[in-house]
Formats: sequence, C-alpha cells, structure tokens
Amino acid sequence: MKIVIDSGIPFIQGVFESFAEVLYIKGQEFTREDVCDADAIVIRTRTHCDSALLEGSKVRLIVTATIGTDHIDLDYCREHGISVKNAAGCNARGVLQWVSAVLAQIAADRAVTPQELTLGIVGVGNVGSLVWEYAREWGFRTICCDPPREEREHLGFAPIEEIFAKADIVTLHTPLAPDTFHLVDDGLLSSWKESDKILINASRGEVVATEALLRSGVECAIDVWEGEPDIDHRLLKKAFVATPHIAGYSLQGKANATAMAVAAVANHFGLPLREWYPAQISPSTPQPISWEELCRRMPTHYDINADSQLLKAHPEQFEALRNGYDYRAEFF
Repeated sequence: MKIVIDSGIPFIQGVFESFAEVLYIKGQEFTREDVCDADAIVIRTRTHCDSALLEGSKVRLIVTATIGTDHIDLDYCREHGISVKNAAGCNARGVLQWVSAVLAQIAADRAVTPQELTLGIVGVGNVGSLVWEYAREWGFRTICCDPPREEREHLGFAPIEEIFAKADIVTLHTPLAPDTFHLVDDGLLSSWKESDKILINASRGEVVATEALLRSGVECAIDVWEGEPDIDHRLLKKAFVATPHIAGYSLQGKANATAMAVAAVANHFGLPLREWYPAQISPSTPQPISWEELCRRMPTHYDINADSQLLKAHPEQFEALRNGYDYRAEFF
C-alpha cells in the first residue's frame, strides 16, 4: 500500500510507516506522477484534486485534514469510485477563539459592551454553533442564518437579508459551495448604510465578493481571501484585522485534524490506528468563560494584532506565514 501525504500536516510523520510506503510532498507540489500508484492521499486545501491530478491513478481514498472540500472535485470522485473524507469540526474551537479575539478588540476599540451589539451569524454548523453559544452567554443579541438547517430543523433562523438589516456585526461561517460563492455582494452590503457595521470572515474568501466589500464602507476582519495566496492588497489595507488563513490554527485543532485524517485512513484500510492522537498534545478542555475573563485573558493567550501587523507588513509572505505559523493553545 502507498500513501502520499502533504508534508505540512503536523504530527503525522511516522504514523503510517509500519503499514505502508509513505511519500511526503508539499501540498501545492502534488503531481499526477506522485499519486499515480498511490492507494490514498492525505492533503490540505492547497492540493487541488481533480482529473488533472487523479486521472489514471490507483487512488481510492482522499482524506483532507481540513473542514472544507471545495479543493476536491467531488463529482469526479463519485464517478470514479474515490471515497472522500474530511475533518469536519476539527478546528471549530480554534476559530471560535479567533472570532472572540476580534469581538474583544471591537468592544475595546469602540468602548461598547456585548449588550449594546447585535451579532449576526451566517452558517450555524460546527463553528457557528459555538460562536452562537458563547456570544449569547456573553450578552450579545444574536440572529442566525442557515438555510439548510432551517429547512431541516425549523429553528427560526432568519434569511440573510434580515441578518444584514439588523446586525451590527456579521460573522461568516458557511462552507464554499455554488450557492455561497459571492454570497455577500453589493446587494447585501448596500443595506449597511451606516459606517459602523463590521463584517468578519473566517469561512472562505470567495464567500465575499472582494470588489463589493471594497466599494462598501463596511469595516472588516478577514482571515480568508479570494485568490490565496495572492491576496488583494487593497482589502488587506482596509481590514482592521488581517490574518493569513490561520483562524483555526490552534494546537488542538491541528491535532484533531490529523487524528481524524489518520482515523479515516485506518477505517478504510483496517489499520489499528483508529484511536491515534498525537501524544505530545493535550486535548482541549471546553469550558465556559465570562466576557470579563475573556477580555482579561485574551492578550496573554493570543495577540491577534501581532498576526495582523505581520501580514500587513509582508503580504508577499502569505503562504510562508501560514505554513510556518506558531500554533496557539486553546484556553477555553
């Protein structure tokens, strides 16, 4: 058996070597020749899996150590009997803490409390649900939008137009799909006439139409960008928080993602690795935290401004800043 693995996936080296031939390659450097005789590939978002890569290969399993699958041609995989597994929810708490850092900064900069703000949450899946849970506890007025969940569960979620009509801050946590490409466009942003509205995007860059956001007067905190790693320098300048797609880059989030990827391979091939977890990482211990304690502890646990200033100073190093990121520990 042969497995080709993105060399940037942490903690995974040495895990499969007793069971398979293993080849490590940088994610953006996978070629058809590399994977032609592989039984499985383990990737991240920088490896685009389509006919150009997979045609004629032995690959029957693609595992992505990420939440999203928009870098994988799912139709092609279905047609060719290739199973695809992702790591849904792996870094939800890491993204929650990135969003929390943004919210704490907004409150400090504007001298407001959560009780004075309405937070709109678009996408109430693994990440959005956590943001919703904690935001309510902190005192934010919350309004949620998730059409697929609303259709299934009838939870009283609002349409996205209502979110933008009522919210002071909107945070995006929707996957990228044909119906969410440029979901946030001129039509939605034009409803935000006031200059004090804020958009937070830690989902996928293409969920927001960059040109529309630039035309608007809306402030923004951006972790994900159209055209990564060649990001729009105008949007970089506009954003009051700008980070290189690292919102979910916590130690525990990365460990979770790798463990889920290993388990997916183990389940598919019957390997005794279903319960594997990196021995050097302590799993997170979810717990409640008050708004006051969050604001007090955040500066010592995560300096989001340092990440932002570094990207603003060196946008040409987007990929290096992302790949060389010093994973932060989750603290709630």
